[in-house]
Amino acid sequence: MRSATSTARKSPLSVLLKTLAALLGVVLLGVLAPTTSAQPGPARAEAAAPGLHISDGRLLEGNGNDFVMRGVNHAHTWYPGETQSLADIKAFGANTVRVVLSDGHRWTRNGPEEVADIIGDCRTNRLICVLEVHDTTGYGEDAAAGTLDHAADYWISLKDVLAGQEDYVVINIGNEPWGNTDPAGWTAPTTAAVQKLRGAGFAHTIMVDAPNWGQDWQGVMRANAQAVYDADTTGNLIFSIHMYSVYNTAQAVTDYLNAFVDAGLPLLIGEFGGPADQWGDPDEDTMMATAEELGLGYLAWSWSGNTDPVLDLAIDFDPSRLSSWGERVFHGADGIAQTSREATVFGGGGDPDDTQAPTAPGTPTASAVTATSATLTWPPATDNVAIAGYDVVRVTGAGETGAASSTGNSVTVTGLDADTTYSFAVYARDAAGNRSARSAAVSVTTDENGPTPGVGCSVGYRVAGEWPGGFQGEITIRNTGASAISGWNLGFAFADGQTVTNMWGGTPTQSGSTVSVAPAGYTASIAANASVTLGFTGAKGGTNTAPTAFTLSGTTCTTA
Repeated sequence: MRSATSTARKSPLSVLLKTLAALLGVVLLGVLAPTTSAQPGPARAEAAAPGLHISDGRLLEGNGNDFVMRGVNHAHTWYPGETQSLADIKAFGANTVRVVLSDGHRWTRNGPEEVADIIGDCRTNRLICVLEVHDTTGYGEDAAAGTLDHAADYWISLKDVLAGQEDYVVINIGNEPWGNTDPAGWTAPTTAAVQKLRGAGFAHTIMVDAPNWGQDWQGVMRANAQAVYDADTTGNLIFSIHMYSVYNTAQAVTDYLNAFVDAGLPLLIGEFGGPADQWGDPDEDTMMATAEELGLGYLAWSWSGNTDPVLDLAIDFDPSRLSSWGERVFHGADGIAQTSREATVFGGGGDPDDTQAPTAPGTPTASAVTATSATLTWPPATDNVAIAGYDVVRVTGAGETGAASSTGNSVTVTGLDADTTYSFAVYARDAAGNRSARSAAVSVTTDENGPTPGVGCSVGYRVAGEWPGGFQGEITIRNTGASAISGWNLGFAFADGQTVTNMWGGTPTQSGSTVSVAPAGYTASIAANASVTLGFTGAKGGTNTAPTAFTLSGTTCTTA
């Protein structure tokens, strides 16, 4: 949960508890094991699967094909007018979208006609639809949260809409349905809600979120997962872990994911974030790499509209303005473009009868070479069905390492060293997972000196919210030049004595009214025509005039 209308991350109490217990939580994650054995549970009434279903700890389609979710979360209930979002998400290669809904307890209820339209949009865009009730977030700690029982009643009220959609829809009963207060209380209502839906005749795959605001840092879901799974006589249940700052080491990530795989229990990463914040720096690289290694699904948070804008994959719902977080999720190593396979129920991707590999792409050419990046373009490959994407690799002798991925025949490779020669080549792949032969390689030597930061920039500033004595601000830096910016320093001044009290996406230094911001690691590089977003909280008096002038590494930027 990264609610657009509640707290930016978590309630203050949960943040305090997690901060104090983060190290303990990581240790617990490494040592706790399911209290029951991983042996098969009671006999199940496993009739012919009507659609998506669990078998031997794996999520399968109705035809028995393995299905691995690769997608993002979309905050529909707060932004019901953003109907183009599903098509935009699909265009970046996602095969799944998790849609935020409300059962009416806390926010405006999404009714049957609206939910039917969402399912229709998912199917039109060839996306598996995970529907979730968000009102349950933080129950037991957040007094405004609703119960899983209330959420179950909501799903039952939608039964006519959901019936027959088992091939396309997963029901996520309730988002992060328990906070940090007595998380052991999660087990009984979770089991009861699952059984209530089964008693009402639902055959869909059901997804259940962990306590501790989804992060299970006290290991309650991990310890009780087998018992909850066994209580569902259909066996069509999958567990969802949300990975944020508690998962700031590779060991914490791999220990948790492997515990479920080793126990034969189905699991996916239902939410995760990568950008560092005041609570820690999640290890998104290990999350994505381990999910790919183990064949587990992942759904990044979130497409757009966060009160904490550092987690927006697309700025202001604009697919042409991916944030650095969005670039990482869609085009980075083990990202969506590189690893997503469309569900076969849509008649395209993953066809087991498609065994023909694409032709090799043409030899790439390099342009816009800087000290730290280069744009590669290549003649496209062909395929008997369709090309799903391209993988760019760095060639070193007889070996190679992944460098970037793209759904089109061009990509900008970043993070290079100055005055260094690289060799890059390209593979094509189709939706069935067939991979072409490798293209011929191109040699690229980066510039000796870095690009001049600030040449061609615009800055947008807005106040996201205000309260007596304080406010939350957002700054978007856009590179309007032709070359990537690597490293920068943002300067501006407040007019009314405001002060920055906390910032994510950068490190502020303030002297009087003048503010200077150095980038965080994940915002330091801004590709041409791309942007990064900083968020901050500040203190103010009676007035809160926005800054009117900004510089980037000494160069004046236009204001957006």
